[in-house]
Amino acid sequence: MQLKPMPEDRLATWIRASQEEFRLSRIEAGESAELAGLRAAESTERYFGTGRPLPLHQVFDVVLPDAGCTVVGHLWIGPQFGSTTDWWVWDVEIAEAHRRNGYAREALQLGEAEARALGAQSIGLNVFGYNTGAQALYESLGYAIAAVNMSKRLD
Repeated sequence: MQLKPMPEDRLATWIRASQEEFRLSRIEAGESAELAGLRAAESTERYFGTGRPLPLHQVFDVVLPDAGCTVVGHLWIGPQFGSTTDWWVWDVEIAEAHRRNGYAREALQLGEAEARALGAQSIGLNVFGYNTGAQALYESLGYAIAAVNMSKRLD
């Protein structure tokens, strides 16, 4: 497997899709649609305000080394705002048809190596509480809980 920089001709479409996925994830985690939309828009403006990632941020296609160089997902890594050594996995996703093949694990490991080569001394990520499968993957890769946010609906 390889990580290849996402081509310019697909980046804008990916940014919009990623923003929508982030919005929907926040709603599924219990946030109001209004607040989730606001936070997704703010995130997109902050990290992709020019239509391109911030400096040092890397958006990769996760590619199989087959004859067609099949793209099975994406990975976005970059430094946390205000740091060059504390990095973050901002987004990782493998297409549903390609899941359960170890591609997310390998993509994350390749991303960690890329971050290390660019000066990262640590890497973190966020996982929503409902995503227990991803939590298990991250724990198996050595990620540990750094904080827990909890919420309660007041309906």
